[in-house]
Amino acid sequence: MKLIIVSGLSGSGKTVALHTLEDEDYYCIDNLHLGLLPEFVRQLMTPGQKLYENVAVGIDARSGAQDLRQFPDTIDKIRATGLDVEIVFLQAQHETLIKRFSETRRKHPLARHGIPLLEAIQLEEALLADIASQADLSIDTTKTNVHQLCALVRNRICGKQQASLSLLFQSFGFKHGAPSDSDYVFDVRCLPNPHWEPRLRSLTGQDPEVIEFLEKHAVVEDMFGTIREFLVRWVPQFAAENRNYLSISIGCTGGQHRSVYLAERLTQFFRERDDYSVSTRHRELG
Repeated sequence: MKLIIVSGLSGSGKTVALHTLEDEDYYCIDNLHLGLLPEFVRQLMTPGQKLYENVAVGIDARSGAQDLRQFPDTIDKIRATGLDVEIVFLQAQHETLIKRFSETRRKHPLARHGIPLLEAIQLEEALLADIASQADLSIDTTKTNVHQLCALVRNRICGKQQASLSLLFQSFGFKHGAPSDSDYVFDVRCLPNPHWEPRLRSLTGQDPEVIEFLEKHAVVEDMFGTIREFLVRWVPQFAAENRNYLSISIGCTGGQHRSVYLAERLTQFFRERDDYSVSTRHRELG
């Protein structure tokens, strides 16, 4: 049996993640008080009561400061029972969260007694800091819509059932901000830029014309080879340490050409190795 703990900031997509897991045949409970989690797990582990192979539980700041401070000890005790536990934490930039609450006209769960929305978000971050620090997988949904988040959850969590490690290769543009949920970030802005070729400007790193342009430059192949060999050397070390997820981001200026091309090549290379569950995300292509 596997238990997924889904937590994160209000407005970051926790409910979407839980609904996606439910669609993938997880038994899901949203907003379970952390103090009730050990008893819930005891019920799950009772002989003859194993009704579900996969369970997901949403834990948020409403569990209270005292119980949330005990989160690391609580999870250690649950893992000691032999249950496979993974922690997923969702977050987004403050400006994005404020915009989402404004658009939905919903009230932040901690915005009581006249507390401004921004202060409620900051308080929630502080309360959930221990969960965030323990997360096996962090997902920044600042630039992710509902459909993209559903795909991320399906590919990264549900898609790794048979693999020891889930690898995500993500392209992005530095001018739109670097992702905050990456284990490695590679900067490839030093490579020749197809943007300055008028005929290539509207294309992406997935188009044959851009691929042909980039592959004419030996420095592009050198960059690919350097990143590839680094990851070949170190990714198995993460797998040996029982890491479940690894996020590798490739950044160029706009996130349209060079980073997309390299993320696609790295994805293809690691998929051919057949050791990992591999997925790709092109953040700026949407």
